[in-house]
Amino acid sequence: MYDILIIGCGVSGASCAYMLSKYDLKIAVVDKSNDVANGTTKANSAIIHAGYDPAPGTLMARTNVRGTELAKEIAKNLDVPCINCGSLVLAFDEADLEHVKKLYDRGCANGVPGLEILDAQQLHEMEPEISGEAVGALYAPSSCIINPWEYCLAMAETAVVNGTELFLNTEVTAIDYEADHFVVETTGGTFEAKYVISATGVYSDAVRRFIEEPTYQIVPTRGQYFLLDKDEGQRVKHTVFQCPNEKGKGVLVSPTVDGNLIVGPDANVGDCEDTSTDKLGLDAIKAAAQKSVPNINFRMNIKNFAGVRANSDQDDFVVERSARYPGFIDIACVKSPGLTAAPAIAEYVVAMLAEDGLELKEKETFVNTRKRPRIGGHRPDGSGTVSAEERNRLIEENPLYGRIVCRCETISEGEIVAALHAPIPPTTLNGVKRRVGSGMGRCQGGFCTPKIHEIISRELGMDMLDICLEEPGSEILKYQSKNNEE
Repeated sequence: MYDILIIGCGVSGASCAYMLSKYDLKIAVVDKSNDVANGTTKANSAIIHAGYDPAPGTLMARTNVRGTELAKEIAKNLDVPCINCGSLVLAFDEADLEHVKKLYDRGCANGVPGLEILDAQQLHEMEPEISGEAVGALYAPSSCIINPWEYCLAMAETAVVNGTELFLNTEVTAIDYEADHFVVETTGGTFEAKYVISATGVYSDAVRRFIEEPTYQIVPTRGQYFLLDKDEGQRVKHTVFQCPNEKGKGVLVSPTVDGNLIVGPDANVGDCEDTSTDKLGLDAIKAAAQKSVPNINFRMNIKNFAGVRANSDQDDFVVERSARYPGFIDIACVKSPGLTAAPAIAEYVVAMLAEDGLELKEKETFVNTRKRPRIGGHRPDGSGTVSAEERNRLIEENPLYGRIVCRCETISEGEIVAALHAPIPPTTLNGVKRRVGSGMGRCQGGFCTPKIHEIISRELGMDMLDICLEEPGSEILKYQSKNNEE
């Protein structure tokens, strides 16, 4: 019997696991994927938002501003790349300036620190590449950029180190309530728990229907992106937004923690699994981005991708107890700024559980640190990269740190092997990619993929035919006999 079962290990579920693992509780996390952070969390703008967008008094506003504070603290403790670069919301005419003033007032009401309204001269001194058509901007210095999947992974790993049990490839198929606890049926067996937390993103309404009709409707919305080479990474130094509209925060142009430039997203209502990209949408993103930053060289694009976010028919996050079974807490409708708000939402959930009678006894031995050596030195701020002396020491202790596998990103075999033996080891090529950055560079894995395939097989004892790019069905190799029979 578990005290708490968390369904879903994206950033919301991982945040809950991390916050709850501070206490003397028996916790399990289940996820239908073969890795953590494998849904919306791995495909978004990678922004820690300042908090001027949400309406004052909403849960979104409260958890956004608090989440920004927590993100910086968590990133520091758990060795997650996070750069406090600040953001700009551009105004191109008087109507935009009026909207910028509204965002400023809203941000002040929400407690966002350091907000300023810039005139055209101040803006262009700060960002020379911004369009000359821009007449002003809202400046939010507390905004950050972060590695979103490592942020989620770091919290999930820390929870596991502190005793949380993680079950991947485990999809929930039914939820019942018996006497004083929940019985959750999954593809990996039956789990019993006193409390259940659903943090299932675009599937939130489907999971809620296992016990009752949801109070909301999820509207899965696909957003496409460009990821540009590091040669474009310093085109702007801040995250650059346009004034938001009814579809969201609009197309942004932003540096990344790894030194690339990210551009997007658009908004396409679709289904939960559609992560396709299309030329029409990408062309529209390109045109919108060039309104903000005209000189972006899109010939330096190295990857297009899309993520599906959990938009809904609600204007706020939904974090609520089930009307039928109060021990079931639903975290739903977590669209932007969900990545930012996640740890603050988790704090809110912990408080709800305490109100419901869950005893929260703090552990005396809670581990709240994590270190991952990074041999490469490509990040603009050098975050996490070891010194030459430390690199030499690592190589002396383990020669694998001196064998560079991914040339674009300078990723060593030692880093890959360490990831494969971490508290949550990857079993796929993309899982390794998310942990160490291999295949993230200009050639997108064209050189290093075969070697990483071999390393996974060697270290995990997996048949090379069983190793996938991502989810089952994406195996890289297939056996073919002389008779062309698989």
